[in-house]
Amino acid sequence: MTSPAVRRAQGESPWEETFGSARAVAAGDRVLVGGTTSFQGSVLYGEGDPYEQAKVAFTSAIEAIGEFGLGIGSVIRTRVYLSHPRDVDDAARAHKELFDAVRPVTTLLVVEGFVDPRILVEVELEAFRGAADADVSARGAVES
Repeated sequence: MTSPAVRRAQGESPWEETFGSARAVAAGDRVLVGGTTSFQGSVLYGEGDPYEQAKVAFTSAIEAIGEFGLGIGSVIRTRVYLSHPRDVDDAARAHKELFDAVRPVTTLLVVEGFVDPRILVEVELEAFRGAADADVSARGAVES
């Protein structure tokens, strides 16, 4: 049974149906976005290009939190999964372009591979509803 405090948003990934999962889930003050690649429908964007795959994947994940009225300023955690360590700089460049002003806590992992060998990057993110697009221009720790 679903609690009224939990909402789910479906995406276009065929894996959601296969696994019985959601693209994003809002529970309390958190919105979690599961593994997101640069696939949009059956098209893989940025094939062979880890920078482009990271940029497209994070953009899709940000769109998923948009289903709950949140934007990039509410992102508090990101995870980047790479299939090869050589792609760290490219993925980092894409991440910095999107999140430099936000500065979420970030984890980078190199994994053995993905379900489709053309996937070089998969991402996850977590957003906080209380921070919905808060002023992200300030640097340093700020109590709220």
